Amino acid sequence: MNLHAYLNAWAAGRPVETAVATTIGRMAEAAFTLGEAVGRGPLADDMHELVAHHADGDAQRRLDILAEETIIDRMRHSPVRYLASEESESALDVVPGSPVAVAVDPLDGSTNIDANAPVGLIFSILPALDSAVATFRQPGRAQLAAGFFIFGPHTSLMLTLGDGVVLFTLDRTTQRFTLARPKVTTPKSSREYAVNGSNARFWSDNVRSYVEELIAGADGPRAIDFNTRWVGALCGEAYRIISRGGLYLYPGGTRRGQVRGRLRLLYEANPIAFLVEQAGGEATNGERPILDITPDSLHVHTPLIFGSRDEVERFMNHVSPPNIANFRDGTSQSAMRM
Repeated sequence: MNLHAYLNAWAAGRPVETAVATTIGRMAEAAFTLGEAVGRGPLADDMHELVAHHADGDAQRRLDILAEETIIDRMRHSPVRYLASEESESALDVVPGSPVAVAVDPLDGSTNIDANAPVGLIFSILPALDSAVATFRQPGRAQLAAGFFIFGPHTSLMLTLGDGVVLFTLDRTTQRFTLARPKVTTPKSSREYAVNGSNARFWSDNVRSYVEELIAGADGPRAIDFNTRWVGALCGEAYRIISRGGLYLYPGGTRRGQVRGRLRLLYEANPIAFLVEQAGGEATNGERPILDITPDSLHVHTPLIFGSRDEVERFMNHVSPPNIANFRDGTSQSAMRM
């Protein structure tokens, strides 16, 4: 079954669901265009060239700009009232009166462009409220759908419509996204973890000691060996971890610009957390579930820890004062700062 047929069957003529389905379809069109540009690599007119920096210091490359322009163009032909992008300071008014809004990271992992490593497009769909400010201050649990396209050895869409996770892969012979896995679930435990170890000196003692236990492997208190993976693109880590288990760690710390975390809540953490929970895993900022957080601005940052349920809960027990109560119910009173 192709993506268009799947979405139409799911929407079943219901107005809001039809708007969500149409928006995802347009996003797939943008992803196809972007995937072709990514696939040209160094033949695509120096798309990895650095052209600017965001206010928080993040690099902006030529392909980042192309990605955002492509998405804006497709959203103007969608039932989308507001569009918020990681690449823009403010939200756009797109189609007045439309029922949904979109938050998007147009090109996740853009520093991987010149290394021929995975990059992607992450999106979140929310109900549109009376204003852009109100719309994008809804907690992650208000999401109607979320997903990401990953451009790697193959181009795939990992998607949730709020009832599990499905995987579509681009069939290049038909140029359509075709259902590849109708139910994606994350194993409860795993021996893999992803972390940028160069930040270790900025972590809290509790986070550092937890990672040291993983590194110690069979010789440490866990008495089993772990493997480390780090590809430098959130969508790449999420694809692997949601599919086969593992733990992703990007805690906050004392490093400049990362006190509130490195990743953006609206464009990265919320959609990934929605997918992770729908696949049976967990996602937290180190104090409470990501999806329970109410954003206070378009570009608010957050720590992000997600993956296999058993390992996330072990992490929480390790770093929290004695001990976090009922994490899954969101009733923690932890005052931990990572």
